Amino acid sequence: MNKQSVVNLRQSKNKLKVSILVSDLSKAGAGRWGGGGVRSFLIAQALQKLEYEVEILGFVFGDEPAVIPQSEIPVSQVVGYKYPQFLISASQLLKKIDGDIIYAMRPKPTTFGLSMLKQLRNHRPILLDIDDWELSWHGGEKWQYHPTPKQFIRDVFKPDGALRYPDHPLYLKWVESLARNANAITIHTQFLKERFGGVYLPNGKDTNLFNPAHHNPEDSRARYGLSEYRILMFPGAPRPYKGVEDVLIALDKINQPDLRLVIVGGSPYDDYDQQLQQKWGRWIIKLPKYPADFMPDLVAAAHIIVVPQRDTAETRAQFPLKLTDGMAMAKPVLSTRVGDIPKILGDTGYLVEPASPEQIAEQIQLIFQNLESANQRGIKARERCVEYYSIEAMASTLKSVIAQL
Repeated sequence: MNKQSVVNLRQSKNKLKVSILVSDLSKAGAGRWGGGGVRSFLIAQALQKLEYEVEILGFVFGDEPAVIPQSEIPVSQVVGYKYPQFLISASQLLKKIDGDIIYAMRPKPTTFGLSMLKQLRNHRPILLDIDDWELSWHGGEKWQYHPTPKQFIRDVFKPDGALRYPDHPLYLKWVESLARNANAITIHTQFLKERFGGVYLPNGKDTNLFNPAHHNPEDSRARYGLSEYRILMFPGAPRPYKGVEDVLIALDKINQPDLRLVIVGGSPYDDYDQQLQQKWGRWIIKLPKYPADFMPDLVAAAHIIVVPQRDTAETRAQFPLKLTDGMAMAKPVLSTRVGDIPKILGDTGYLVEPASPEQIAEQIQLIFQNLESANQRGIKARERCVEYYSIEAMASTLKSVIAQL
């Protein structure tokens, strides 16, 4: 069957195909948590609810590919290299893209850049999703590339030269300036909407999977050896801007021996969690990384979910998925007034100023002194999550976006 016949068959079934492009399918990228908790996979699930055929395609640079469990979402990986070998990798990925709609995750050369190349040939519409401001990791608007002639030659010709990396900030800046060429843009924070425009598409949660009715917190705590503790949980990868240190300083201040901060999975990026362990090991319980379908049972074991984001350019652009982990599981969520977090939680969470261990300590004690009331607030958080931050809510927004293409 030739390609045109495949297209005709797909159209005869009224089931269009969406090709989702991600830049990094390694264990440190979209493949973490087995893929299930990352935005590209959430969007894929929402599109499936709209009865689209969906595939996810992307590169694996250097790091070993993630082990992504078999699911209804096909995942295709291409080994990525630095320039000039990257041209071969890009050619391989371009041949695999056959969706009626191309959905590029972030304005990067390895996603949106390739999508525009593909569009030149097949004229398929491009959706661009922006869930982070890539340049914020390099200094934002202040970043400039002004090398000396000698440095430029090194950046181009040395084996590890900076300009040989496909998503170098210079290329990011170029591609970001072309974002307006997308047929539609989806974003998930007000910060990104002000910068790029687009349609607000907040991260959804599978609220059927993350359902507290299916889990007994005491049983979950027993399963993970947590029964003797009052548990604060950070279900993600610690990074300095995520404010985990502020929670640990707060625990020093409270100094109650049955309190523990449980970190699930740890950092795939560096040794930052080892640094935390060395300084605050007496408060930390580190659990290994689990597949995505284990996460509801892990979150069920928590008394409080902590999302202590600090106020940086990076965090203002983010929608922390840990928020909806806690909300969906009807847990008290303790977070900070950064970016869209107050809007996401509404009046269903506990908010403090960023980088304020004293306020965090006060709120932790307040929650445990009134735990029944805090759990009632958690129930309201789940109701809010189902209404605004579920996969079904994402699907409803995407239906409207695609209808206008």
